[in-house]
Amino acid sequence: MASTPAQALPSTAQAVNGGTSYTVAFAALTSLFFMWGFITNMNDILVPHLKGVFDLNYVQAAFVQFAFFVAYFVMAIPAGKVIARFGYKMGIVLGLCTSGMGALLFYPAAAVPSYAVFLTGLFTLASGFTLLQVAANPYVSVLGKPETAASRLNLAGGFNSLGASLGPFVSGLFIFATVALTKEQLAALSPAELAAHKAVEASSVQTPYLILAGLLFALAAVFMMMKLPTIATIGDHSAAEGTTEKGKLTDALAFRQLRLGALGIFMYVGAEVTVGSFLVSYAGLPEIGGLKEVEAAQYVSLYWGSAMIGRFLGAALTQRIKPQVLLTVFAAIAAALVAFGWLGTGMIALFALVAVNFFNSIMWPNIFTLAINGLGKQTNHGSSILIMMILGGALVPLAQGKLADLVGLHGSYFLPILCYAYIAFYGISGWKPNKA
Repeated sequence: MASTPAQALPSTAQAVNGGTSYTVAFAALTSLFFMWGFITNMNDILVPHLKGVFDLNYVQAAFVQFAFFVAYFVMAIPAGKVIARFGYKMGIVLGLCTSGMGALLFYPAAAVPSYAVFLTGLFTLASGFTLLQVAANPYVSVLGKPETAASRLNLAGGFNSLGASLGPFVSGLFIFATVALTKEQLAALSPAELAAHKAVEASSVQTPYLILAGLLFALAAVFMMMKLPTIATIGDHSAAEGTTEKGKLTDALAFRQLRLGALGIFMYVGAEVTVGSFLVSYAGLPEIGGLKEVEAAQYVSLYWGSAMIGRFLGAALTQRIKPQVLLTVFAAIAAALVAFGWLGTGMIALFALVAVNFFNSIMWPNIFTLAINGLGKQTNHGSSILIMMILGGALVPLAQGKLADLVGLHGSYFLPILCYAYIAFYGISGWKPNKA
């Protein structure tokens, strides 16, 4: 999932300190983008792993993504209030500590083992990341000249994509290290042997998440001690001009482009997450690749790596092609690739789904930009609503999980096609502002 784009943030802020070089501060902030990309996409490994440990059906396994992404919806507004109360630096520190506590919860969750504690840990992790997103994105945008804010956020976003592609690969080596047993082998085990095997499988998440907790707390300590530039202002200068933003959060919904764009963000995040969430299980289907989980995890890394490539190339294309046109074309191609994965078989169908994320790469910034265009003083409210629509990453995987339980995983990939069809509609017509 892409980080909040520069377009959502006015570039009139000022960062003030004793000097003009922000290299150290920027380098530290890019580590945050890397970390939340790395950990977020470890969920694609947790979905099939916990499905096996707790004998879950697909919709139950999809609660991994639900618990994680629903935190963005629940915590987006509280996170903004925390930043307003304690400042951006302390917001980052609190976000890292919150995520660290979420990672620590994986140890008792595996020791019990308890699926509910795993889900609590995931919600806590994502709550911390919500704070980080709200704090780090505007911080990066003001660490330098306003005209280069987009460049800095794109560079930081590149590190986010790098972490996103490495997370499934590295975590797969740890989590899928235990020997996977077939259904026949599991059926042959005695109750005591089966319980012991499940305990070993559950415990495979303890070491990687303990390491991650240590890294998150270490980063919090580093930021606590760092002498970061003081942010003088973030946002526009309307207050200095004698005007202030009025109205409620929902007032922004009077704008057609925002209403339809919010649904577009919901569909984009939902489709991107759900395709990746079930990719390990999809690659293991006999008619696709029959791959073992540790082998399939490599294709999840390729899935997220293709988004990193698409982001860099997409940045160049958006300078030459109107965002609504590029969005329509990329959404149509993504829909066609998912349709191939839905109807096709063999490794070529798997590669079609892997390639989808290349075309996802430009969707967040393009939808975001089109949705807030023309909102004026309601821009900040509109941005908050769009960030809350990351909720799609919680609900669409649940819907596909239910569909997979009813018609099979292969057939369930019809659902993301509908998401991309809507995004294509938004690129054709939905982005046009109302005349109000």
